[in-house]
Amino acid sequence: MEPSHVLLPDERTLHGSWDRDRPPVLTVDPGTTVRFGTLDSGWWTGPHDPTDPGARRRHPLHDPAHGHALTGPVAVRGAEAGQVLSVRVDDVVPGAFGATYVGMRSTPLNERLGVTAAPTVHAWDLDPVAGVGRNQAGHTVALRPFLGVMGVPPAEPGQHSTIPPYWHGGNIDCRELVAGATLYLPVTVPGALFSIGDGHAAQGDGEVSGTAIECPMDRVDLTLDVLPDLFGAPLRTPVARTPAGWVTMGVADDLDEAMAVALDAMLDVMAALHGISRSDALGLASVVVDLRVTQVVNQVVGVHAVLPWGALR
Repeated sequence: MEPSHVLLPDERTLHGSWDRDRPPVLTVDPGTTVRFGTLDSGWWTGPHDPTDPGARRRHPLHDPAHGHALTGPVAVRGAEAGQVLSVRVDDVVPGAFGATYVGMRSTPLNERLGVTAAPTVHAWDLDPVAGVGRNQAGHTVALRPFLGVMGVPPAEPGQHSTIPPYWHGGNIDCRELVAGATLYLPVTVPGALFSIGDGHAAQGDGEVSGTAIECPMDRVDLTLDVLPDLFGAPLRTPVARTPAGWVTMGVADDLDEAMAVALDAMLDVMAALHGISRSDALGLASVVVDLRVTQVVNQVVGVHAVLPWGALR
């Protein structure tokens, strides 16, 4: 479906925090396809030169207090708190450059791994047509682009950081949210006020250095819709229908709790899909569901549960 609207990252659309009182830059009817463009997460406007860090420039709207460079927000008519925002990812096309950073900030993980030297940067040339990226050392990886941030603001007033993911989305960093996926988010505020950013050309589960291949997105086509609920019940955490299968997500202060949240949501999905009890769903999940670490670097951690297509019939 061709997009009905185009939102590019500019003075009108760019922001670096979640805020329920930020006016929407666009209001659409349910079922509308919107084409977005994004900066990379750090507000950079050009490729990184590892030999001359000062050569790279940030967007004029960047402020050191800002988090990710987000494009939006988009309001969806009729969306009310307690409903579900459906975000169908129709297309994701990265820009021509990206970067991965190591040791940019001191973390317990970096210290545990002995990565405490001067920051390291992998500067990537990206070829979206061929689907490959190459860094300055000649290493080549396959691209699998997705958005690290898709979400709606907290219901509480004020400005909120984009760094941690929330139960209603945000910096989820789930690598399964590629083209062909549909993400379901709890609606927290009237209109939903949906924003995106943090383009990743490729990322492993965990995002262990703190960054993926951070890149701008030249084109992201998303179809936005509103549902009264998901499988007849309110949604309590992000859920997605992806090319890999059904995915449920949990975020928390530790991996055990994040795992429990993701698995709890997966039992709801399995019970609804197959007409079984939660007890039976747990037994079957032990056979067919995979638990994966989404990310461990964003103040709170994430785990996602995956029910692959065809694993349970």
